[in-house]
Amino acid sequence: MILNFLIFENSLTLIGLDPNYIALHEKLTRFKTINMIQFGKYECETWYYSPYPQGYQNVDKLYICEYCLSFYVSLDELTRHLKRCTLTHPPGDEIYRHGSHSMFEIDAVKNPTFCENIGYLAKLFLDHKNVYDDTSPFLYYVMTENDDEGQHMVGYFSKEKESQKGWNLSCILILPFHQRKGYGKFLITFSYELSLIEKKPGGPETPLSDLGRASYVSWWTQRIIDYIRKHKHEQFTIADITRETCIVEKDIIETLVRVYLFVE
Repeated sequence: MILNFLIFENSLTLIGLDPNYIALHEKLTRFKTINMIQFGKYECETWYYSPYPQGYQNVDKLYICEYCLSFYVSLDELTRHLKRCTLTHPPGDEIYRHGSHSMFEIDAVKNPTFCENIGYLAKLFLDHKNVYDDTSPFLYYVMTENDDEGQHMVGYFSKEKESQKGWNLSCILILPFHQRKGYGKFLITFSYELSLIEKKPGGPETPLSDLGRASYVSWWTQRIIDYIRKHKHEQFTIADITRETCIVEKDIIETLVRVYLFVE
């Protein structure tokens, strides 16, 4: 299975929240207050409610700057903004480039408005995503497609700077108009490459949605198979696989059990 499009989020029904809170959440998100967005050259219908500030709700289309993620209720406002906006890529540090693609690392402490806005944007396409008032504990990794006009956001993932539970990814989104390009798989791979650099085994924030779990099991399976093929003439342990892949032992064991049951 090649992962082409991935979204996953915390499930409110699985983390012990008060039933009244869940009912209120479902009431608020049952309907959209923003029907569409204009994002760069793309026009896209939204999927869910997002808590954009008052004055930006109940509009047919929200116009979003694809570089700084500022948002406007009219094309004229966006046009005036673009004349002043000096960005041609996401803020932060470009930490990876290959061909026509880049990855930017953005510290929410240094770019709080951008990180707040990326939360609003993601919520339009993630049902139970949390939009945090304080994004400072997070780093955001934005993937771009690059051309002569600039470096255009296609998706991102976030991670806690210091996760007590060893999570190397908190939220992930590929924008709908960039699906079926393999970007979700790439972002998962990138999160584990960061773990390898940090020498800290990790995994995604849980609980996962069904789609998120299926996507990760597929990715873990391929990585474990690659390791076994590479070391097929050697003796190795689960801990050895963890050291080379940074997949935590419980995820390796769970994946191996699933593969065994499938083969059986």
